[in-house]
Amino acid sequence: MSIFKKLVRKIHLWLGLTTGLLVFIIALTGCIYAFQEEIQNATESYRHVTPKEASFIPPSEVEKIARKIMPDKKLHAIQYKGPDKAIEAIYFHYEPSYYHIAHIDPYDGTVLNLRDEYATFFRFILDGHFYLWLPPEIGQPVVASITLIFLIMMISGLILWIPKKYKDFKSRLRFQWKPQTKWRRKNYDIHQIIGFYSLLFGIFFSITGLVWGFPWFAEAYHKSWGAETSLIYEEPEASPIATERQGAALDAVWTIMRKEYPEVKSIEVHPPEAKNSPIAANANYKEGTYWKIDYRYFDGNTLKELEVDHIYGRLANDRLGDRVVKMNYDLHTGAVLGIGGKVVAFLASLAILILPISGTLIWWGRRKKGLKRKA
Repeated sequence: MSIFKKLVRKIHLWLGLTTGLLVFIIALTGCIYAFQEEIQNATESYRHVTPKEASFIPPSEVEKIARKIMPDKKLHAIQYKGPDKAIEAIYFHYEPSYYHIAHIDPYDGTVLNLRDEYATFFRFILDGHFYLWLPPEIGQPVVASITLIFLIMMISGLILWIPKKYKDFKSRLRFQWKPQTKWRRKNYDIHQIIGFYSLLFGIFFSITGLVWGFPWFAEAYHKSWGAETSLIYEEPEASPIATERQGAALDAVWTIMRKEYPEVKSIEVHPPEAKNSPIAANANYKEGTYWKIDYRYFDGNTLKELEVDHIYGRLANDRLGDRVVKMNYDLHTGAVLGIGGKVVAFLASLAILILPISGTLIWWGRRKKGLKRKA
């Protein structure tokens, strides 16, 4: 083995030993979270309603109901998901931190369920995947650093995988076990062969994960696709709207959105966050994904549309870099390709979580063999 490959092997080994358990946790939580949307839709009956030959209650009525449910919480958004889905009244605030969703019947305003999203099973899994259950300000850079290390490991693993002779490629592409093959050899093949076939997925997951992990990486990634807009969300300034007029303005914006987007899967309207805030609204063309969303902003008094210079604007204004960053979550989870993409993401995550286990067993077997030789 060349000096270069020996160095690469040491780097691969010690990075793997120091981060293997954490890579396993991140991959395992990714596997569990893969079908979160489908599982919740199948098990949470309050998300669904029986369609009726009646009009939806307008946002102003939903707002009144929502503020009675949780008068001490800030109503962030009201989301309409279709004739057979409950309205979601979303209470969200960053500091102090809370996130609740009230599911409301869109026809008669009956409150079907109120849930603390931070207390759910899938939120627990997501916190593990994003933060390793540490405080976000600590967990995010830790997970981002592990993701960067994992990317280095995938590249170093490829270097180690490449055989010296062309004839040896065959043995590194498929399992060729015989009845007498020892478990150590089987484990070595598992690590090499599964590692090779999961390589592109591992690099892909790493890059899309780093977009969330490091602001500098997200900025460079965005610009590398030729984008010029900002990644930082900022509300355009609107004229102050009187409290008594807010409900009527909210209904007017909702009416505009319904008229302009008759075929979308969901429409969301946001009550003004502050005195000079606009009424924000968005329309999602594809259920279960987040990349194909048109974001709009309206002055509550004049209903004039307000322009923004960040990525959360009109789809028609997107450049390639804007679209790629907006697709990041759906690319990372495979949702951009529908259920088939999620299955692939699940299987790739499953393959990746095998690597730290098989890699540790390779190290342990060699270490044990070395100790026997010394003895």
